Amino acid sequence: MSASAPAYAAPSTPAPRRPARGAAPGSGLREHAATVVVSALSTLFAVTLILVTGVLTAALDADLVEGSGTFRMMLLIVSFVFIVIALYVGAIVTANTFATIIAGRTRTIALYRLVGSTSARIRSRVAAEGLLMGTIGAVIGFALAEGLVFVITAFGPDWGWLPAGREYPLFDPLAIVAVVIVAITTWAAAWAGSRRVAAVSPIAATGAAVELRAEDARGRTARTVWAWILLGIGAALIALGLFMSIVSPLALLVSFFGGLFSFTGIAVGAHVIMPPVLRLTGKLIDRGPTGSLAAANAVRFPERSARSTIGLVIGVTLVTMFAVAMESYRTMTLAAFDNDPAMEAILTETLNITTAIFTGLVGFSAVIAAVGMVNTLSLSVLQRTRELGLLRALGFTGSQVRRMVLAESAQMTLAALGFGLVLGVFYGWIAAQSLLGSQVGFTAPSIPWVLVAGVVVFGILLAMIAAAAPARRAVRVSPVTALAID
Repeated sequence: MSASAPAYAAPSTPAPRRPARGAAPGSGLREHAATVVVSALSTLFAVTLILVTGVLTAALDADLVEGSGTFRMMLLIVSFVFIVIALYVGAIVTANTFATIIAGRTRTIALYRLVGSTSARIRSRVAAEGLLMGTIGAVIGFALAEGLVFVITAFGPDWGWLPAGREYPLFDPLAIVAVVIVAITTWAAAWAGSRRVAAVSPIAATGAAVELRAEDARGRTARTVWAWILLGIGAALIALGLFMSIVSPLALLVSFFGGLFSFTGIAVGAHVIMPPVLRLTGKLIDRGPTGSLAAANAVRFPERSARSTIGLVIGVTLVTMFAVAMESYRTMTLAAFDNDPAMEAILTETLNITTAIFTGLVGFSAVIAAVGMVNTLSLSVLQRTRELGLLRALGFTGSQVRRMVLAESAQMTLAALGFGLVLGVFYGWIAAQSLLGSQVGFTAPSIPWVLVAGVVVFGILLAMIAAAAPARRAVRVSPVTALAID
């Protein structure tokens, strides 16, 4: 590419050739790989839970076990809770992915606006991309879930998992509902993630801006105000739930909505909340020119950093929250039976099994969040070709550029881990306290340190995996590239 060639914001998105009115910029599969994966994982999770619920119900002997229909309903309710959590995480990851894609297409979109396309038409086409990718992922996830359940029902009796001589269902109409909901959720998340299209003006085609700088991000008053409103409502409901916990276990319901509102406020206001956390962790890596540049990059474009970290914050918070809630519940419950060793043994075994199941279920959502972080970091490097090329032109070696990308990943991972652990411990304690406060009064949270250590190790491994491919790609950027892209 010569210096006089047409420029564009993202190297992976070619400049348009006289698009028709209403057309939207095209995209490659690389951009949407995470959307397909997230949709497939969400559907696999949802459909498997629904089908396994039917299998477990069929495994019961209806003549010997009363209320098998009630048992199925209880399993579906529990499954519904974890499915909603997975969809919530998947929607945020998908919205962040599309927001990152749109940031990389800023100049291309501006060119489309310049030749007559409206923001509404372009945004509709972007949302259609989300619906298509969501549908593809949902179909893949459905097929994988059916295959998994087929293996379980075919070999389960021989392995001693299921009673022999029963007919186990391999289909449930609710599974189709789950597929449709995942596709629609992905479409809605893509629409939400493309909201920045409305702010792209034709004049932006003459510039090279991709991400909003810190001062511009802070100027998004409406988003910031909504974040503080949600945080305020959530804090008020949590306080009310703690007050009610002294007299009734129903306080858990109030605290649940308090946690939902407050955490949604954190997700919405991540562009304001995460930069201070990133600055704090940046001090740990601010060593030498490479570390200093990495620390500055993480906060120079707060929206990009927030999109990269908030998914992991959600995953860490969920896993830690359930672990702390179950550990605190265990401590509070066993305290009531400290003079009954037999009951303590039964409760310990039951709670161990329950904790393992719940942690595994919510851990699936953490995997979805991890996919989002890896993809967002990878896309951000793709969109920084000019920046990386200029660093090479200014004298940075390939190893220095690689270390910078690795340091940025480490900084964001450390910030997400620390913030997620703090939130998880807080929300987990709120849940346990709201449920059992009327029985044991106020108690300190119980923290399962082994699991927390596992989360930290997982985060470190994730940082290494997330930064590996982008770091290799960054090293391949030559100084010539910086001169070839406006």
